[in-house]
Amino acid sequence: MSVSRRVAEELGVQWGREVGCKMRFNDDTSRDTRIKFMTDGILLAEIQSDPLLRNYAMLILDEAHERSLNIDFLLGYLQGLLKKRPDLKVLITSATIDTEAFSKAFGNAPIIEVSGRMYPVDIRYAPVEAGDDDLSLLEAAVNAVEDALIESENGDVLVFMPTERDIRETRDLLDGRLGRGIEVLALFGRMPAAEQQRIFAPGPKRRVVIATNVAETSITIPRIRYVVDTGLARISRYNPRTRTKRLPVEEVSQSSANQRAGRAGRIQDGICIRLYSQEDFEKRPKFTQPEIQRANLAEVILRMKAFRLGEIESFPFINRPCLPPSAPATSSCMSSEP
Repeated sequence: MSVSRRVAEELGVQWGREVGCKMRFNDDTSRDTRIKFMTDGILLAEIQSDPLLRNYAMLILDEAHERSLNIDFLLGYLQGLLKKRPDLKVLITSATIDTEAFSKAFGNAPIIEVSGRMYPVDIRYAPVEAGDDDLSLLEAAVNAVEDALIESENGDVLVFMPTERDIRETRDLLDGRLGRGIEVLALFGRMPAAEQQRIFAPGPKRRVVIATNVAETSITIPRIRYVVDTGLARISRYNPRTRTKRLPVEEVSQSSANQRAGRAGRIQDGICIRLYSQEDFEKRPKFTQPEIQRANLAEVILRMKAFRLGEIESFPFINRPCLPPSAPATSSCMSSEP
């Protein structure tokens, strides 16, 4: 919604007419809409009633590196659709995807590199000692925030925490130390929309924003100069042995860590403080494992049936779903579950 409003403002047109957006339970578009922003789930739902997507001359799939189930379904479906609609243009964008794999999946599609207007970001490593508890991590994050605010008199601080509980506890610690001159805000997916909108309207005070990985790529928070990165996030995983879905806290990949660091270089030279070592960073996987390889296959099959996407055996996934433990598995599908 925020991006569509910004584009309408840049073009000098009325939001909801020439430029609009559509998401679950809200449709702010009209017959005059020429640029339409929507969630990946909405586009999948539209495929059921319009398999050829005749309403669109061009599709842009942004933040493709997130590799949710919906994104992977869309990527596979569009590979077949392009053979039926050669006039349709598809643009897949991301700052950190495996470009060679995506290009190969779409018939060696051309790769266009666009240099963004990023300012240099200085990466600093301040690892928390191994074996320390969660409280030590929170203390390390709070200390890093205080150091950042003392080091420079301008620019806000963005702190990445893995869970809502960590965010609340960090906010309480900062509120007790920073005083009234600094505004401390939280940001996570379950927050009411009105509270989330406060993030986009900075006031005269410097701010510390404590967020989950929703702030990694989904939105851009204004005025950020410092990033404090714990290197952790909740990752959804299905365990076939126990047949349960879990949300363990895990280390993020190198691509996610780089996305987080990039939040600091939007308006001026920035600084990213990683609360882990450079050696730890270099040992992490280059890209985040796609959700299709972490999800329950029953869920995947049912969703494919619901959206009439064909048989799972022949569907052109960029990364094949992981097989159950009894079946032969490739190294790319090896699970980290115990």
